[in-house]
Parts: sequence; C-alpha cells; structure tokens
Amino acid sequence: MPPLALRQTPGSLRRGLLLGLGAMTGGLFGLAFVVDRFGQKERAVAAEVVVVLGARVLPGGEPSAALRARVERAVVLYHQGLAPRLLFSGGVGLHPPAEAHVMRELALRLGVPEHVCLLEDQSRSTGENARLCARVLGTLGLRRVVVVSDPFHLLRARQYFRLHGLEVATSPALVPGRTPRATDRFYWTLREAAALLLHPRVLLARAPTRESR
Repeated sequence: MPPLALRQTPGSLRRGLLLGLGAMTGGLFGLAFVVDRFGQKERAVAAEVVVVLGARVLPGGEPSAALRARVERAVVLYHQGLAPRLLFSGGVGLHPPAEAHVMRELALRLGVPEHVCLLEDQSRSTGENARLCARVLGTLGLRRVVVVSDPFHLLRARQYFRLHGLEVATSPALVPGRTPRATDRFYWTLREAAALLLHPRVLLARAPTRESR
C-alpha cells in the first residue's frame, strides 16, 4: 500500500509519483547489478602506473585485510610487468599513519624497489584520490593507469579517474580465503550505485579521446 502522503494526493499526481519512484528504484538496482558485474572482471592492461587506492588502517598502523589485499594485487601486477611504477593513494583515516605510507611499507616488504613507489597521502575520498593522483601523474607526464581496489569500488573509481582525463583500466583486489557475505556484497554495491546516481557528472564521464590527450 502506498504511503499515506501518496494516498492523499490526486490520482494522476500519485500515479506519477509512484512511477517516478519505481523508475528510480529500478535504476538504482539496475546500476547496482552493473557495479557488481564490472568489479568481478579483471581488466588490467599494460599501463604507466598501477594506482592503489587506500583502505582502513588498524590501530598501531597495521594494514586491514582490504588494504593488504589491494597492495598484494598491485605487487603481482608490478612483478608481471604491467607497469613500472606504483602510486599509493590515501590520507590519514581513523588511525595514523596515512594509508599511502602503510601501503608503501608493505610493498617494500613484498619486494618492490623503493624508487618505483609514488605517494599521494592527502586524499580522504574517491574523488580526492582521483584529483590528487591526477596532479601527481600530471607532473610526470603520465596518463595510463591501472586502478586497484575492492571489486564493488572499481566502477566508481574508474569514473572519477576518467573525469580527470586519465586512461583507466581496473583490477579487483580480493581478500584471500574470504568470500564476502551476500548481505555485505549487496549493501556495498547498492551504496556505490547510489553514489554514482547522486553524481551524474561522474557516472557519465567518458574515456579521454585522442584529441584530449
């Protein structure tokens, strides 16, 4: 049964509101499906930099499981020769130090040379990840990146990086031995879809054309 406020409105207006609500709901769930499918596929190709997006740092500066998985995936791509540099992106969250510094230290322990590691340690959101990484990369004349993050995050991340004129491929980081619960997967993909719908400019960002390169 429709909410009381809808039942009290004129018939044609009520029908319009219900149709609009149905369209919005269908759009949200449809986009959530796209978000989920997109993140499950490995799309990494040869690039100039692998960009690793930050995740939670635990008390004492320990990397969370998600943060560790992202770094480990990026290190695999580096050792496969997909890109000669790694850019770690993430500022200070609930616990110091900055996510970027924790990721770099982990990458060094995993055998990545220090000179290939770049840092962006001020960002606090996906939008800031993209904007500040684009600034770092711009000073080096680099444009082709592979972005590493959790599967549900990859579509929105790609769109933000495209918005800043970068050529973007993506690679999902999966926590070894952990399959997300269906409820968690549903929640996070729905959250990402809602974030995209609330920012149409990001949702509609296109890959840069040859003329814009």
